[in-house]
Amino acid sequence: MPQLPALSLLFIFPLFGADSPIPKGAKPTQIKTNTAGEGPAWSPANSLFFSGGGQIHRRDPDGTSRVFRTDSGGSNGLLFDHDGRLVVCEAKNRRVTRTELNGSITVLADRFEGHRFNQPNDLTIDSRGRIYFSDPRYGARDGMEMRDQQGKLVEGVYRIDAPGKVSRIITHETERPNGVLVSTGDEFLYVADNNNNQAGGARKLYRFNLKRDGTIDPASRTLIFDWLKGRGPDGVKMDRRGRLFVAAGRNQPHLPFETNEFKGGVYVLSPAGKMLEFIPIPVDEVTNCAFGGLDFRTLFITAGGTLWSIPVEMPGRVSFER
Repeated sequence: MPQLPALSLLFIFPLFGADSPIPKGAKPTQIKTNTAGEGPAWSPANSLFFSGGGQIHRRDPDGTSRVFRTDSGGSNGLLFDHDGRLVVCEAKNRRVTRTELNGSITVLADRFEGHRFNQPNDLTIDSRGRIYFSDPRYGARDGMEMRDQQGKLVEGVYRIDAPGKVSRIITHETERPNGVLVSTGDEFLYVADNNNNQAGGARKLYRFNLKRDGTIDPASRTLIFDWLKGRGPDGVKMDRRGRLFVAAGRNQPHLPFETNEFKGGVYVLSPAGKMLEFIPIPVDEVTNCAFGGLDFRTLFITAGGTLWSIPVEMPGRVSFER
């Protein structure tokens, strides 16, 4: 799709317009100043969980926060499955785990074909309870074990059907997958292709047709939005109308890798990639977002260790709903 210069976006799509998913006059509010680097995920117990400082934190509806897990293995993406169990991408430990209701830890995936993962980053779940996760490698690339049959390094997307039962569904269809999202009805898999520490790398959001067996159709890859030379897409969520909420952009350039032509915040897109709204967040880097609140009409946003919230008109989808 053709892209608009970033500076013109706010003039063509004014903030919080008549058809906006954001209530008129609403602005993002900072509700925590540290330890909110990643996640976030709303729980069936009506608490918000997020990652930061090597720990997983829980914020209850009354605003009080406490540490849920002290050694989180460098946790990044979080979600609650259909049984209310917390699933965690442990980037440092190179694995995906599940915290059972009794507090014990189950390793869902730590290897594929005998090789350790790169850095499990983000995850999503379909209506059948199958978990999909991305496995990029940011920073130093020594120690990477994932390769294809020709010996080329792989930063892929995987599906977990049961503990230890793992399939690779994306090998080289994206450069460096980050945020992932299964759409309503298991129709599509959205993948944030964010090769943001390489000049000229991908900063794109793609959509793939998702088959009933949990694989994708490579030929169905569709470009939804391109952040060009700016900071690309990170976490991706969806409201009940099918609109996409994508954490992306930068307020200060990180040259030579990222410009600030697309400002930092949450980009609200139609399923086809039309820019509908922009929610500005003044802190770099905007990493992820999640719907929550008692009626799922609050969007929580993590950025640079800070936590923000803003009300939304339409309830969002949460992971533990089938």
